[in-house]
Amino acid sequence: MHFSIPETESRGAEGGAAYVAYNIHVNGVLHCRVRYSQLLGLHEQLRKEYGANVVPAFPPKKLFTLTPAEVEQRREQLEKYMQAVRQDPVLGGSETFNSFLRKAQQETQQVPTEEVPLEVLLSNGQKVVVTILTSDQTEDVLEAVASKLDLPEDLVGYFSLFLAREAKDGAFSFVRKLQEFELPYVSVTSLRNPEYKIILRKSYWDSAYDDDVMEQRVGLNLLYAQTVSDIERGWILVTKEQHRQLKSLQEKVSKKEFIRLAQTLKYYGYLKFEPCITDFPEKGCQVVVSAGNNELNFQVPTSSGPLGSSPGKAEVKLELAFEYLMSKDRLQWVTITSPQAIMLSICLQSMVDELMVKKSGGSIRKLFRRRANGALRRSDSQQAVKSPPLLDSPDGSREPVLKLSSKLTSVSLRGISHAGSAGELGANDFHGNYAFEGIGDEDL
Repeated sequence: MHFSIPETESRGAEGGAAYVAYNIHVNGVLHCRVRYSQLLGLHEQLRKEYGANVVPAFPPKKLFTLTPAEVEQRREQLEKYMQAVRQDPVLGGSETFNSFLRKAQQETQQVPTEEVPLEVLLSNGQKVVVTILTSDQTEDVLEAVASKLDLPEDLVGYFSLFLAREAKDGAFSFVRKLQEFELPYVSVTSLRNPEYKIILRKSYWDSAYDDDVMEQRVGLNLLYAQTVSDIERGWILVTKEQHRQLKSLQEKVSKKEFIRLAQTLKYYGYLKFEPCITDFPEKGCQVVVSAGNNELNFQVPTSSGPLGSSPGKAEVKLELAFEYLMSKDRLQWVTITSPQAIMLSICLQSMVDELMVKKSGGSIRKLFRRRANGALRRSDSQQAVKSPPLLDSPDGSREPVLKLSSKLTSVSLRGISHAGSAGELGANDFHGNYAFEGIGDEDL
C-alpha cells in the first residue's frame, strides 16, 4: 500500500475558523481528509503505546498561522511520517493506526453508521448479499460472507476480499486487496462507479494449500468456481486434449479431479494483469504480467500481433521497480509501468509473507487475524514480516509518476518470447533464478 499526501485544502470549521486539511491518498485514491491536530493525536497515542524510540519523529507545532511555504513543508513531513508508520510492521499493523484510518475514512465520506446490504461476487459471478454495518472493517465483512456461505472458520484465512473493476465484456481487473485499515462498504461506494465490485478469491499462492481447502464442501466449491473461471477467461493455458478432459470431469461433477488436473496446467493459481509497459527484456516493451508460483511472468508479444489493447497513456500513473538477481553477482532494476503496479507489489510481498510463514513452520491458518478480547490481532508469524521500503526510482529521467520501488533480489521473473502455448517455449525464453526456493531473511 502506498500512502501519500499529495495535496492540502483550506476548509472552514463549524465555528467559522479556517483550517488546513491534509488529504491522505492510498494507491493514488483519496482515503480520508484529516487535520494536523488529528494526526498529532494519533502520534501521541502511538508514542504512549509503543514508546518514543519506536515511533518516527512528528512535525512540530507552530505558534502562529502557517505561511503557504510552511504548509507545503508540513505536508511533505506528514507524508513521510505516514509512510514510515505504515511500513513499520508493528505500528502499521496496530489497531490504533488502522482504527484511526477507518474512522477518518468514514468521517471524510460522511457515511453514518447503519445497517446496509453489501454485494460480494464469487469468481463465477454468483452474488452473495450480506447485511453489515457501514462501519464494519474488512475482517468483519469477510467473516459475514464466510458465514453466509457456511465456510468453516478455519478456512476463512485462505480467502480475501478484493476490489476489482468490471469491464464491458464482463472481465475483471483487480485493483487491490481490501486492507484492515478500510471499511469495504465505504471504499466501494465512495468510488461512485458501478463498475467497481468486491470479489471473494483465494489469497494464497502455494497450490499445496488447495488440499486444506478441498477438505470442506464449501471450500471445494469456491476453489472449483475460481478454477473454472480462470480457465474460461484464458488465465490458465489449456490444450485441446486437456480441455476435453476437463469438460468430461465437469460433466461428471468431479470437482476434485477437475482441480487436480488444472493444477498441472501452466498458470494455475496465477493472477493476470492488464497489458502494461516494462523496461525488460527491452525498454518500452509491452507485456502481460502474471503473478503466481513465486514468480512474475512476463508474456511478450512478437511482430505477429499485440497481447491485447495497449494501456492508454492517461491511465498509466504508477510504477513498480524492483532489483532482480539476473545471475550471480548481477543485479538489474526492472520497472513495470501500470495502473495496477501497487497490486503487483502486494502480490510480491504476499508471496514473501507466505514463504516466511512456511519457513518458520507456521500454518497459513495463522495468517487470519483472530479476535482476542474484542480486538483483532496479528499472528506472530505476520508481525515478523516487514514490508519492503519505498525507495527512489532507479531512473531519475522518467516522467513524474507515483513510484513504488523495492529491492527484491529473490523474485523469479520469466520473459516469454511469444503468446503461444507453453509447449512451444524454448529454454532461452525463460529468465528465472528461483531464489524464492531458498529464501532467507537476508533476501528481503
